[in-house]
Amino acid sequence: MLKIGLIGMGRMGTPICANLVDAGYRVAVHDARPDLAAAARDCGAVWCRSGRESADGSDVLITVLPGPAQVAAALDDAVLDALASTPGASWIDMSSNSPAAAAPVRERASARGVGVLEAPIGGGPEDARAGMLRLFVGGDADLLARHRPLLEVVADPHRITHLGGPGTGYTVKLLVNLLWFGQAAATAEALLLGRSAGVDLAALHDTLAESAASSEFIRRDLPSLFAGDYLASFGLDHIHEQLAIVTALARELGTPHTISESVLSLHQDALERYGPADGELLAVALLEEQAGIQLRTEP
Repeated sequence: MLKIGLIGMGRMGTPICANLVDAGYRVAVHDARPDLAAAARDCGAVWCRSGRESADGSDVLITVLPGPAQVAAALDDAVLDALASTPGASWIDMSSNSPAAAAPVRERASARGVGVLEAPIGGGPEDARAGMLRLFVGGDADLLARHRPLLEVVADPHRITHLGGPGTGYTVKLLVNLLWFGQAAATAEALLLGRSAGVDLAALHDTLAESAASSEFIRRDLPSLFAGDYLASFGLDHIHEQLAIVTALARELGTPHTISESVLSLHQDALERYGPADGELLAVALLEEQAGIQLRTEP
């Protein structure tokens, strides 16, 4: 069975680690936070004091990190040299990364003969625990085929989507996030207007869910907001970072980005108001605060 190096034991990395161990893989884990050593051992993994130690002797190194800066810092030359010491080794990045920021790391890995796949994650901690994540894969199709059995341990086999060459997986993940956060903001504005106009929120929710304006956010996530849950599974600072990356990409490629800029601006305001707090719907909380209305339904 392959030896897997894993860097990143956060909300997603920990259940991914547990599933890999349960599937019989030997897993060597490192995280910049030494207090997570106990969590790694509880999963049945070996705790490593450095990323280099995690990569050394591993057939595959998986990174599950918050963003581009953390990935670039984790994959230094010592780590890549250690990984390259295993013939045919690969690096799979499951982070929500930037195509531009990831490119130099990918090039340094490829120059050492290390195969590279990007497979940013769709889904939350519950999906990770169930081994039913979605993966947006960019890179060589043959390398994906080779590692599909490994990826199917942590993801729904039918939701491992190959999107093209390097950069495509990262881009699609960013686009999914842009649309989700944009839908959340637009839906909140509509609900606040409806509530102010005297429309019952529960009735409005049911109507929207069955209308041409329906979305996955309205059908699946809106009940959490109505219950006062702002989905504290991801930091507002990282949300803002991802929206800034995708908006910058639109500017670079010369595509229209007026709506993207508005979504980014709203989350910038929320970040200034609440700081780097956890909450995927904190921009909605800001809209509620501005309206003087909380979007809540009776239990």
